[in-house]
Formats: sequence, structure tokens, C-alpha cells
Amino acid sequence: MSNHSGVERCEYIHVHEDIVEKVKNRIPPEQELYDLADFFKVFGDSTRIKILYVLFQSEMCVCDIAQLLGMTQSAISHQLRVLKQMKLVKFRRDGKTIFYSLADDHIQTIMNQGLEHIEE
Repeated sequence: MSNHSGVERCEYIHVHEDIVEKVKNRIPPEQELYDLADFFKVFGDSTRIKILYVLFQSEMCVCDIAQLLGMTQSAISHQLRVLKQMKLVKFRRDGKTIFYSLADDHIQTIMNQGLEHIEE
């Protein structure tokens, strides 16, 4: 039943110990949950989302990404640093140029599932 504030509440207090214990044993350690929250925070910035989408299509250098997104190289570099720290992008050097690409297929899967969810 719900109370006046619209928040669902139990009619009476009765903890289902077996369920609580089973679920408690399946929750990842606190540090992993903290790291997971940080991981998802990275997706909370539309510029980083755009960069990831661009890198789905092709490996690119900072100049190309900046041109494509109509942003400064400095702004793109800053966001790429964040994406690198979270292991979402990788890079390779070719002479003086550094090319960026997605770190692995997981990133595309996460983005596709997120998009699928909001399009429902």
C-alpha cells in the first residue's frame, strides 16, 4: 500500500530474513559499487557521449574529433583524458599523431543498451 506521500511502504514491518540474506550475499563489495558508480558518471556528460559515438565509427585524432564536433582541441583533449582514465578509450601513436579508438566492444554494448532503454 502507499501512504499519502506516494511512497510505497509495507503495511506492517516483517523482514523476510531468507530473502535479505540471499540478496546480501550477492551484492558486490562496497569498493566495486563505488567504482561502478564512477564508471557510469563518465556517461553523464553529452560531450563524452558524442566522442564515444564518433569513435564507434572510426579511429580519430583530436583535430578530427574537434572539427567534427565543432569544439576546441583543448576541450576534446580534456574529455579524452577522462575517457582514458576510465579505460573507455585507447590510443596509438603514428608519427606525431595520436589516434583514439574505443577500448573494447563493451563500450558500444553499454551505449547501445542505454539508447535502447531510452527509446522504449
